[in-house]
Amino acid sequence: MANSSNWNFDTSAIRAGEHRDPATGAHNTPIYQTATFSFETSEDLANAFINYGKPDCPDLYTRESNPTISVLQDKMAVLQKTESCLAMASGMAAVAASIRLCAKAGDHVIVTDKIFVVSKSFFTDECPAMGIEVTFVDMLDLESVRNAVKPNTKALFVETITNPQMCVVDLTELKRIAADNDLSLIVDNTYLSPYLLQPVDFGADLIVDSATKYLSGHGDAVGGILCGSQEKIQKARASMSSFGQCISPFNAWLILRGIRTLPLRMEKHTKNAMALANMLKNHEKIDWVRYAGTPENHQQDLIAKQFPKGCGGMLSFGIKGHADNLHRFMNALQMVDQATSLGDVYTLAAARINYDLIRVSVGCEDEKDILADFTQALEKIEI
Repeated sequence: MANSSNWNFDTSAIRAGEHRDPATGAHNTPIYQTATFSFETSEDLANAFINYGKPDCPDLYTRESNPTISVLQDKMAVLQKTESCLAMASGMAAVAASIRLCAKAGDHVIVTDKIFVVSKSFFTDECPAMGIEVTFVDMLDLESVRNAVKPNTKALFVETITNPQMCVVDLTELKRIAADNDLSLIVDNTYLSPYLLQPVDFGADLIVDSATKYLSGHGDAVGGILCGSQEKIQKARASMSSFGQCISPFNAWLILRGIRTLPLRMEKHTKNAMALANMLKNHEKIDWVRYAGTPENHQQDLIAKQFPKGCGGMLSFGIKGHADNLHRFMNALQMVDQATSLGDVYTLAAARINYDLIRVSVGCEDEKDILADFTQALEKIEI
C-alpha cells in the first residue's frame, strides 16, 4: 500500500489499508471466507500459538484476526486518526467493549441521559450485573456532569448527536471535565461518521461507530467499530475473543465497500436532510423540527465548531393534533420506508410514540422525491 499519511479524507476512504492481493494480484480486497489458517510447518503453527493474541501474530483463527477484517481496521484507524481499531460483530459489541476497557466491578461511569434505546438497556441492565454503577446525566448541563463525578468514576460516555432527540454535546468541555478527573471520554460517533467528525480532534479516548449505519451505508451488513490507542485496542481484542464478538469476513468486506463512497453519501445525506428540515419547519401541521444544521438551532456556535462539514442525515419532528397523527402520517408515506436503523441510502422513518416524535434517516434519493412524499403524507392528516 502506498503511504497514506498525506492523503486527504476522500482518498483515504477509498485507498487506506487496501493493497494488491499478494497471492492472486486481485485489485479489490478479497473476502477471506475461512474460519482457520494453515501453516507450512509445525514449527510455524507452534510459534503462532506462542504469539497468540499479540499484534504481530499471524492470522490463526478468524475469531481473532482475518485479512479482510484487518483491511477494514487499518482503514478506520486512518479515518479516525487513532493508533488502532477493532472491528466487531455489531455497534453494541463496540459499546460494551468500550465500557469493559474503562470500568470493572466497583467502578462508576457517567452516561448521557439522551441515548440510543439499546445502549440504555446495556447501561441499565448489563452494567449493574457486572458490578458497574451507572449515572445518567444531561450532558448539556456541564455542571450536572461535574457534580456526578465520584472517586470511583472511570469514564464519560456520550453520543455526538443524541438519538433520537438530536441534541449536540460540547465535546471540548466534556473532555475538560474528563481530563480534570482522570476519566476516559468515550464518544459514540454513529450519527456523523468520521467524514463529518473525528472525535479525536476533541480529545476522545475511545470512539464507537455502528458500522451498520453510515459506514456500510446500504443496510446490508451489521458491524461495530472501536477506535483508540494501541494499548486499549489490544486489550479489547483479547476480550472480544473471549466474548465471541468477532465480525464475519463478509460483513467486513461489505462495510469496506461502503466506506469507499462515504464522503459522497454523507454530502448527499446532509443536503437532503437540510432541505427536508427547512420544508417541515415551514409546514403548518408540524409542531417542531430538530435538525442540528438548521440556522434556528440555539447551539449554532458549537455546531459550527464541531461539525464544519455539516450535520448528517438525521432529524426528528413532531406533528400537531392528536397523538394518532404520528401513525396516520407514517401510514400515508408512499416512497419512504417504515423501518428502524439509519444511515441507509434509502430514506427510513419511524414513529417513536414514547418520545412523541418521528425520527427520519434521510437517504440519498432525489431531494424532490423525498419532499414530495412527506408533503403528500402531511396532506392526509388533520390537526
